[in-house]
Amino acid sequence: MSEDNKTHFGYQQVDDGAKAGLVANVFHSVAARYDVMNDLMSVGIHRIWKRFTIEVSAVRQGHKVLDIAGGTGDLAARFSDLVGSEGEVVLADINDSMLRVGRDKLLDRGYHGNLSYVQADAESLPFPDNHFDIVSIAFGLRNVTHKENALVSMLRVLNPGGRLLILEFSKPGNELLERAYDTYSFRVLPALGKLITGNGDSYQYLAESIRMHPDQDTLKSMMEDAGFARCEYFNMSGGIVALHRGIKA
Repeated sequence: MSEDNKTHFGYQQVDDGAKAGLVANVFHSVAARYDVMNDLMSVGIHRIWKRFTIEVSAVRQGHKVLDIAGGTGDLAARFSDLVGSEGEVVLADINDSMLRVGRDKLLDRGYHGNLSYVQADAESLPFPDNHFDIVSIAFGLRNVTHKENALVSMLRVLNPGGRLLILEFSKPGNELLERAYDTYSFRVLPALGKLITGNGDSYQYLAESIRMHPDQDTLKSMMEDAGFARCEYFNMSGGIVALHRGIKA
């Protein structure tokens, strides 16, 4: 197998076609405790990051929204509140365990009507061209095998003038913060993951996948290469997380 047919799974080099299954196993193993771990490992700050994402989206009543890798539904729920009965929100995830947890949580909270659930691969989205006003993906792009294909697929399903929002772990801009973050990521996260979910290896992968993800400027260039206009990013928590936004011209 040539290097052209290899990709990374964390720090490992794996066959190109194997990554999706390996990532799926990670999320199957943590789905039931995903929300608990999010709160613990971010000390609840992930809620602030997501709130800012909603604000930057400029979502309004009647919009159609696609939330890719929507997991347990934090963004989808808020989008559902804001688009109203005339709008549409699709929570999509490639992982059926995560999708099931998200659907059950939102149904228990009374969400229905304008919210639907679709198991979908970000690289080949099963939706019509020019359909959505907003596409979001939070903490999911780094798990996609061919990110450039996913960006093109997202562009296709957006209406002209529609917005893509990518919320993802990124690269801290301060060397001291980066060292502290590395220590936390590689020592604390796997131990916490093992304690809470019984699977420390999944959170070792999480830390490694963050380091392998493109930095802020590289991802911005990838969005531009895919055809997005007016691309920009907003650093949060010192660059530990960044929100990228692009427009379909």
